[in-house]
Amino acid sequence: MSTKLVQKHFLKGSREFEIVDDAINVRIKTPFKEEKLTVDLSILNPEPVVNELSLEFHSRVKCGPLLSLLIDKPDSQKFNAFVDELKQRARQEYNAFAGLKARSLPEGMAANVFTEAPEFDESEQVRIEKKVKPVRVADIDIAIQMLERHLDCDEIKPMLTALQALKEDPENESCFDQLVKAFDDLGPRQGAVLTYAPYVSILLSDDPFGF
Repeated sequence: MSTKLVQKHFLKGSREFEIVDDAINVRIKTPFKEEKLTVDLSILNPEPVVNELSLEFHSRVKCGPLLSLLIDKPDSQKFNAFVDELKQRARQEYNAFAGLKARSLPEGMAANVFTEAPEFDESEQVRIEKKVKPVRVADIDIAIQMLERHLDCDEIKPMLTALQALKEDPENESCFDQLVKAFDDLGPRQGAVLTYAPYVSILLSDDPFGF
């Protein structure tokens, strides 16, 4: 298990990544400034993207990279070990947050395995295709409280308004569309919103089990 990675570059300075509990702490030092960032592992897409000389981890919903690691620094063995651990922990934390971790089937359900997919009539197929992911009102309330506590409310006001509307009417598709637009309009603030309100990533994720 490798939970810390230190990378140095003669132009880009040093980068320290450390996995602590359910988050990863990032410290970037350059000759002119120092930045610190904490990213919740549950919001990370565990499948990174190669961008020239860097390996980038994005969020589970649309936004720019949250983490950028220099490939094979300080060496390929340490780099690969850390990346493997980070990917595994990101999956575990997302599953735990989404309620999928160690969830056992009721007695007798294990035997209910279909060798062929069950058939549905046309009306039932249409109903399933249009099914909207359930919304957990309590988690939306927590998300609103965390955003109001840690971020500038004026800067994310449309996002807070959209969350409040969805909280009050969780089955209204227009409220969900409003949330999607508000998130898209956040720009570089998307990462901060997802860090303090990871449930937003579950709402906007394409993962059908993310509820």
